[in-house]
Amino acid sequence: MPARRARLEDVAGEVGLSPATVSLVLRNIPGPSEATRQKVLDAAARLGYRPDRAASLLARRRAHLLGVMLEIGSSFHAELAEDLLNAAEDVGYDVVLSAVTPRRGESRAVETLIDSRCEGLILLGPEASAAQLSALGRQLPLVVVGRRVAAPGIDVVRSADDEGVALAVEHLVELGHQDIAFVDGGKGTIAADRRSGFLLAMARRGLAETARVLPGDYTEEAGIRAGRAIAADPHRPTGVITVNDRSALGLLDSLSRARIEVPADMSVIGYDDSPAAQLAHINLTTVSQDARRQAENAVAASVERLDGGRTQRRQVILAPRLVVRGTTAPPPPG
Repeated sequence: MPARRARLEDVAGEVGLSPATVSLVLRNIPGPSEATRQKVLDAAARLGYRPDRAASLLARRRAHLLGVMLEIGSSFHAELAEDLLNAAEDVGYDVVLSAVTPRRGESRAVETLIDSRCEGLILLGPEASAAQLSALGRQLPLVVVGRRVAAPGIDVVRSADDEGVALAVEHLVELGHQDIAFVDGGKGTIAADRRSGFLLAMARRGLAETARVLPGDYTEEAGIRAGRAIAADPHRPTGVITVNDRSALGLLDSLSRARIEVPADMSVIGYDDSPAAQLAHINLTTVSQDARRQAENAVAASVERLDGGRTQRRQVILAPRLVVRGTTAPPPPG
């Protein structure tokens, strides 16, 4: 009986690398280091690996396109999209972007990506139900970025949102704050995780009774509304955490108009570490989700399914990081 023909997976197991990386080397696509290339080529020769000509012919007809759905108003999604483009290019893929707007829903955005012959989808913070995402994942490889989803066949790359908000709470409490508010994100899994992280962290610190959750969403307008409500409150919080940086920017504007000084009168923390948060005149303390690592992991998950044949579900949860800048300080005396 003839010996079984060596497969791509055999070469990957021999060198301890992913099938996707081995595939890149054997197809002579830029990305892996020279040392990695030599290691793979030596193993392939040793195992007698020969590429399947029929599969290679089919592969040449492939589009090598990854479809990315994003929220057009989100600066964090814009940052992610740029990092996804770079990560995809490094492994021989290109990216098609499709935006969600107030007039253009997620279904239409995804439909455009499928019509564009995308081989895999990367959805940034989708609001679709788990059942809808599962159905989509049965059509083609799907990676959800930024949101917790427990559904078979769907890869997830996200930051631990509850832990991120807890870092913000801990920072304020260590500075001496006890009366802390959270500007909420409304409906959805991401908002729920960040809200839960706030309430649990406050409870752990024995501050459940002073924890306030203010209604909001992911826009600057929500932050402005929250700022107006805070300014009109005779018992103002001394620290405020917002669901994202956009909301924090609106809050800062509203507090400035009400002549509430940040951080002398009130500390403010955002979430995302967006480019705007890093500007010198804003200098926002915020939680970083590490967009670059999320993008790299999302692309790797897609390529491992498309080129390496992986079928098992993968979930990557990255640890968030608090970035302390100029909008937090000890609470005012008294």
